[in-house]
Amino acid sequence: MRIRGSTLFVLALLGLLHFYIGSRILPVLPIAVGWKVLGGAWLLASWFLIPASMLAHSISNRQTADRLSWAGMLALGLFSSLFVSTLLRDILLAALGMLGLYSADAVLWSAIAAPLLAGTATLIGFFNARRVARVVQVDVPIAGLPAALDGFTIAQISDIHVGPTIKRGYLDAIVDRVNALHPDVVAVTGDLVDGSVHHLAPHTAPLARLQGRHGAYFVTGNHEYYSNAHAWIAEVRRLGLKVLMNEHVVLPHDGASLLLAGVTDYTAHHFDPSHRSDPHAAIAGAPGDVAVKVLLAHQPRTSAAAADAGFDLQLSGHTHGGQFFPWNFFVPMQQPYVAGLKRLRNMWVYVSRGTGYWGPPKRFGAPSEITRVRLTRA
Repeated sequence: MRIRGSTLFVLALLGLLHFYIGSRILPVLPIAVGWKVLGGAWLLASWFLIPASMLAHSISNRQTADRLSWAGMLALGLFSSLFVSTLLRDILLAALGMLGLYSADAVLWSAIAAPLLAGTATLIGFFNARRVARVVQVDVPIAGLPAALDGFTIAQISDIHVGPTIKRGYLDAIVDRVNALHPDVVAVTGDLVDGSVHHLAPHTAPLARLQGRHGAYFVTGNHEYYSNAHAWIAEVRRLGLKVLMNEHVVLPHDGASLLLAGVTDYTAHHFDPSHRSDPHAAIAGAPGDVAVKVLLAHQPRTSAAAADAGFDLQLSGHTHGGQFFPWNFFVPMQQPYVAGLKRLRNMWVYVSRGTGYWGPPKRFGAPSEITRVRLTRA
């Protein structure tokens, strides 16, 4: 009864928000009644498609499930921007009213602008999400870095979310672009998948082609735990990647050495108590002569513990950089950093905006990236 009640509440709220958009915009638009009816029909369809797409995983026919997911996620992307633009329109009209500038023209033109802005943002966001992520170059200055490690490169990919709308072809193109960088190390910092090994193994197969001088490494993200992390850990290992679970490896490089560690996701203990994320355990037993210590951790909020443990650099993802407006304003409520290179005491933290996307195929103001991290002498 509790689940049913919460589901009904979400459906009712979603319906009210769709009704809000329709009632505030459609009556004012200078279009024929037939077009207004069509707009209302789309809002009704969107109200159905959004929750239906989130339940599509339970459909046995994968082609049908994927098509429903596509339709619902596209609807969610447009609905999100429509709701925001409609809300901003009402705030603007209220402000004009307080200033004595409220007019029929303002009501008309703002009603036209709201769906145009939402549609434009959704269209641009779709192309940004579906293109192959661009390479972002990041130089990280490390004090006391030996000359042998000056220019050491790590190709980071994160938050690909292979699933209903991201398939093998999308990942193939990412792997090609990573390999073209000829990195010393490839790091996959979690949220690789949204779905089971049974359904997605053919689509994650390109990971086996990742090439780095010292290999490719993987740490779990929260979405691996939503999708049976134990099965995915085994599958990623089968593909040839080294899974770092609160552990490290020491990489000899031209006479110097670099410590590369990885932790399980920050929330992993909620799914398996033995997987509790622990940067101190990841660095335990490290030799004293390593020149630099790098940690792979899916969520930026691991950083405080990582700095305490003595790491020089943490590479994370999880946030997607907010993915699209206005969600970028909500990420700081959960994470200390949203995107880019930051400093925490004696440690650098780099947060990738992600290489794929989650949910709606939409990125607006937060472009996807393949990150080429280069260590430099401070």
